[in-house]
Amino acid sequence: MKPVALSLLVASLFSTSVAAQELNLYSSRHYQTDEALYSGFTKATGIKLNRIEAGEDPLIQRIRNEGAASPADVLVTVDAGRLWRAEQMGLFQPIESKVLADRLPAHMRAANNQWFGFSARARVIIYNKSAINPAEIQNYEDLANPKLKGKVCTRSGSHIYNLSLMSALIEHLGEAKAEQWAKGVVDNFARAPKGGDTDQIRAVAAGECAVAISNSYYYVRLMKSDKPEDRKVVAATGLIWPNQKSFGTHMNVSGAGVIKTAPNKAAAVRFLEHLTSDSAQTYFASGNNEWPVVKGAPLNNAELASLGNFKMDTLNISALGKNQPVAQKIFDKVGYK
Repeated sequence: MKPVALSLLVASLFSTSVAAQELNLYSSRHYQTDEALYSGFTKATGIKLNRIEAGEDPLIQRIRNEGAASPADVLVTVDAGRLWRAEQMGLFQPIESKVLADRLPAHMRAANNQWFGFSARARVIIYNKSAINPAEIQNYEDLANPKLKGKVCTRSGSHIYNLSLMSALIEHLGEAKAEQWAKGVVDNFARAPKGGDTDQIRAVAAGECAVAISNSYYYVRLMKSDKPEDRKVVAATGLIWPNQKSFGTHMNVSGAGVIKTAPNKAAAVRFLEHLTSDSAQTYFASGNNEWPVVKGAPLNNAELASLGNFKMDTLNISALGKNQPVAQKIFDKVGYK
């Protein structure tokens, strides 16, 4: 082999080796414990991790706009609905990994293994202890009961959290019954939807409404707070795990997928596999007061653990995305703004 050809070959091999030791992560997560998650990955693999952090939808749009030239290897974001949207844009590629197949429950692996759920959050019912008998509100369906007229608070129906819940109800109840439910909830509004989930919890504690829908981690944040006003909110309210005698409480995810044009695919797959390790599961979940999804992974979150065990809905996370167009159509139809 000629010296020039040999030098080009060596340079090519060296370039490939260096590239394989980097990972470009686009993430909408911004929790302090994620620092340990990322440094743990680099320590375990020797792979340098480069991060770009922004909001969920802007990151998805950025990858789409960058096209084939995108440096992104992995997208990490929250809510199955957003991950499904990224899939529909053609941003992900299918991943075959024995580690992911063995470690993750089947319902946490989206269709064609294009994206995966790595930690779970519950959509729960929060109630005012002085105004509501929790025995009368054991299911999502109960929120549409006329007995609760003028007593229900929620955030906007266009928000992804509510769209994902509605998507699950469409899957479980059918479109017609899900629409009846949505109309019943609208009829029971104490006020027009506004604010975030924490605002709904505070409104329940203040007596502005008697019940509300919220992601569980917002409630746990208040449980962990040292602020007297937050402690009062927790003392005045209770948490219900809906549908324990039927399909279980709706669960959503923080998740990730490998970008279709990932320049460092091997490193990207190793990162997803790392997220299923016990140490990563602890960091990944506890950073936002969520649950690990790998069976047997330690929780290490006293406040979250204090809420007790409950039956989780095991509906495949893909359904939370594919039903969203219908969910939004129904919400618009019944006036769930």
